[in-house]
Amino acid sequence: MNGCNLACEISGPPAVAIADYIEGGRLNPLFVQGDARDVLASLPSGIFDLVMTSPPYWAKREYQNGGIGLEATPEAFIENLLRVFRALQRVLKPTGSFWLNIGDSYSGKHLLGIPWRLAIRMMDEQGWVLRNSVVWNKVKGGPDNTSDRLRSVHENIFHFVKSPHGYYYNADAIRNAPKTTKVVNGAVVSATGVSGVRYKRQLEMTTALTEKEKGQAMAALEDMLASVSSGKVADFRMIIRGQQRATHSDSASLSGRAKELNDKGFYFLKYHPNGSKPSDVWDILPEDTQKRGEHFAPYPEDLCKIPILATCPPEGVVLDPFCGTGTTMSVASKLGRRSVGIDLSPEYIRYAQERCETLL
Repeated sequence: MNGCNLACEISGPPAVAIADYIEGGRLNPLFVQGDARDVLASLPSGIFDLVMTSPPYWAKREYQNGGIGLEATPEAFIENLLRVFRALQRVLKPTGSFWLNIGDSYSGKHLLGIPWRLAIRMMDEQGWVLRNSVVWNKVKGGPDNTSDRLRSVHENIFHFVKSPHGYYYNADAIRNAPKTTKVVNGAVVSATGVSGVRYKRQLEMTTALTEKEKGQAMAALEDMLASVSSGKVADFRMIIRGQQRATHSDSASLSGRAKELNDKGFYFLKYHPNGSKPSDVWDILPEDTQKRGEHFAPYPEDLCKIPILATCPPEGVVLDPFCGTGTTMSVASKLGRRSVGIDLSPEYIRYAQERCETLL
């Protein structure tokens, strides 16, 4: 393999090179050419903090050097991926996360549902915990000449963990910057226009609260407005009995907020002072493959940023077992994380190393 200034060159068995890399603490990525199933089988357990990958899709294209994606049936494709994911589960730390981008395929007019067939088997048979199902809206799609179905412009991204508790997650690293409050005619107004005037009027006019409840609600509203003014709370909504619906459920036995509304007559929804978390729909343009003739996957760099920032600690190590031309590794380096990429194609490995050189 060709070494480069940023991407490390392996010497000796992959397991030894990966162990040395993890112990050494160098930031530059390590690329390993080989079948992911064989390389993973040679590694010790619990050494990676994050796995982020987009494996070959079934029957979409002929990849260099063969490999996964060329199976005769979608069932065989899923079986092969499950073998890889079982191995990934072993080499992932208990605190680690696995983010999987997987596209669907058609066969004989049937949309196969491969992403969810795979995800359900991972949960049922391997014990993975699914924390999020993200819809990647690719904003624009490729040419679609079919006349009997809608144009497809989305793919699935699944966030799996090994246990429902104790995994690393830094929500503050991915929050959107909050908008600031302002003062209008001497009154503090939140970023979304909440001044408290409407809530005060509703409290004065409502017949659904007792006079005691009204007084307690008015005092609590004044305290909340003071918190907005001081910056302790970025924004809020006030839910008042008889004026707004309880969120999620009106049943006090099912919803703590419904119980609070029933008992007190009001409650607050407070916005986080550091901003809101991203939603589970991501609007991200695909990779510009017109400028990347060496590889055809649409997997873009922006797809990797939230997973790496939120679920890999700054000192952690990222793994991509189907690294292709090194997109995951490139983003990991830019975000200050170490990373290991595995791919069956020596051509892709070579290109990934050359691509990472440009980060210097």
